[in-house]
Amino acid sequence: MAPKLHGLMPILATPFDESGALDRPSLRRLVEFQLASGVDGVAVFGMASEGFALTAVERRTILSDVVEIVDGRIPVIAGVNGTSTATSIEQSLIAQEGGADALMVLPPFMVKPPAASLIDFYGEVAAATSLSVMVQDAPGVTGVAMPPSLIAELARLDGVDSVKIEAPPTAPKVGAVVEAIGDADFAVLGGQNAQFCLEEYARGAVGTMPACEFADLLAPVLDLFVTGRVEEARAGFRRMLPLVLVGLQGGIAWAVHKEVLVARGIIDHATVRYPAARLDAGSRAAVDLVIEELDLPPLPTAVRV
Repeated sequence: MAPKLHGLMPILATPFDESGALDRPSLRRLVEFQLASGVDGVAVFGMASEGFALTAVERRTILSDVVEIVDGRIPVIAGVNGTSTATSIEQSLIAQEGGADALMVLPPFMVKPPAASLIDFYGEVAAATSLSVMVQDAPGVTGVAMPPSLIAELARLDGVDSVKIEAPPTAPKVGAVVEAIGDADFAVLGGQNAQFCLEEYARGAVGTMPACEFADLLAPVLDLFVTGRVEEARAGFRRMLPLVLVGLQGGIAWAVHKEVLVARGIIDHATVRYPAARLDAGSRAAVDLVIEELDLPPLPTAVRV
């Protein structure tokens, strides 16, 4: 049975060493940190993972390592970013073979598809695999718009069980999609680094999928919110908001996520791959200031594997 995706499901960064090679010990610490933080799932090969810069061999290695470390405790979601139905199905089947529990599927984006054709695209991808399919609504990246009425149609496809809304303003769209799908058994989740996660939850979202450097701060905030302690949740979120916002900068977001992870002792290096960019001195100083002001706790000793 496909897992019910909900709650906090961070997109894992991909650690590289100084030479730019995959850093598997850092990846292990990163996954262990998520587990210790009480997340409800983790995702690989998303935008925050630099999935666009990974080789096919690296994708297999990363998924294998993450699945092994998680050991069935939470779902592992694999991003699919093919540029056609054929390449998306290929990535989906490799993810299934590698032990993923679900797929987060971008629409084809090199050649922009007509909205109506996305019904066939997602239907064919879902039919080709036994894994549940999450629609990734990210027009800022893909240039492909998905109105709530289209997402409601996708929700009726066999095997398409959820959507990640990354089309700003996200909270109104979450509300519109929740209304459009009615009582369908279909999970609506937020993105955009959880910037408006509480507003999204208030509009009917059942989860959020941000970057991975503040899972230990966001998990208790979400727990407070869903148990009705809304004011405490909002106060906790306001405290961490500078960290959320600094990681939303186009072009350097990947480096920001990694600088924070390095500062917390979770990964060893902040190396990114082109076309992602390293931080200039001013941007690094701004990130350091946020870290200093929040007095972020370092990686727990028990997680230092």
